[in-house]
Amino acid sequence: MTTAPNSHADSRTATDGPSGTVVTFLHALRDYDVDGALDLVSEDLEFANASLPTVHGRSRFEHLVRSLLRPDRLGVDVHFNHVATDGEVVLTDRIDEVSFRRFKSRFWVYGRCVVRDGKITKWRDSFDWLDVTIGTLRGMAGLVSPSLNRRMPQG
Repeated sequence: MTTAPNSHADSRTATDGPSGTVVTFLHALRDYDVDGALDLVSEDLEFANASLPTVHGRSRFEHLVRSLLRPDRLGVDVHFNHVATDGEVVLTDRIDEVSFRRFKSRFWVYGRCVVRDGKITKWRDSFDWLDVTIGTLRGMAGLVSPSLNRRMPQG
């Protein structure tokens, strides 16, 4: 098993096997590079967010991402606390940020991806709805006073 702690791992893992695929994929989504992200998923992708409907197939995932992820609509950011790889399985412990204009909600996410032949075939994210709710409330408070919102970790 290899591990890459914190966001400093981003540059090291960007070209290293399965973990590099996952890090590069999430950074592509962050950068609104939908085509780049789609290049890293398989045709039979299975994307599941805990307690939300599972998205089956690259084309359905593409429709979802293209309809939501745009600078004038929705953005995402990611901070990696840890990235661990065991064979084709990549585990991420991270802070995700979902943004809409000045609104930013930050919350903890645990991800598990399976990477085969350089493509993500399964992607499952788990999170705590209480943490998402708190992040959303702090994001709304941050619209009034930015100091009330959580900050993305640095470094």
